[in-house]
Amino acid sequence: MAHVIRNFQRPSKADIEAISKFSPATIHEAQGKLGALDYRIKPIKPGLKICGPAITAKCHIGDNLMIFEAINLAKPGDVLVIDGGDNPNQGGFGDVLAAACIGKGIVGFVVSAAVRDGKGLREIGFPVFSLGLCMKGTSKDTLGTINHPVVVGGELISPGDIVCGDDDGVVVVRERDIPKLVKACRERDDHENHMMELHRQGKMDIEDRYEMMRSKGCVWAD
Repeated sequence: MAHVIRNFQRPSKADIEAISKFSPATIHEAQGKLGALDYRIKPIKPGLKICGPAITAKCHIGDNLMIFEAINLAKPGDVLVIDGGDNPNQGGFGDVLAAACIGKGIVGFVVSAAVRDGKGLREIGFPVFSLGLCMKGTSKDTLGTINHPVVVGGELISPGDIVCGDDDGVVVVRERDIPKLVKACRERDDHENHMMELHRQGKMDIEDRYEMMRSKGCVWAD
């Protein structure tokens, strides 16, 4: 088995741009409540956003060797998605590697481990989504894989999958029919915007909810 696969099929720029218009929460709901990574994987500061094709790597716990080669192979617009062994007690990525990512045109970094250099990463503004911060460094001794499917945050992610993130966390796009997903996202956003406008006017259309509660045997009393 090859440890490193250099090339993979990326989605079109048009598909990525179309999906990027929607929040990860909307994408998650619109594709049937699928694709949300573990809630612990969050941006290192509020306001960070990512959307792009995943370039994947799997690192041995306590080792970041494969991150270097993944950065080397990445194309502009890619998101680095790293299986770090679900270990928050390591910081195998920091401001130095973030600078390398920026130089390669990588648009984000997602890892099932911690990162370090929090102050530097926040000042740089490079979008990093992780299990948190940990100052403990890692070695560069153990082979992993690059551009094989990985499990990050409980979700299987393959090279070329679109991943999107914001303050709520990260979602991987499961729906392969992107126009269908975009339509579903737009319809959901339109519906929620309509409901919020009604709520701002003091109106709540809850008759359907009442009917559902009655069907489950709910009884009201004064």
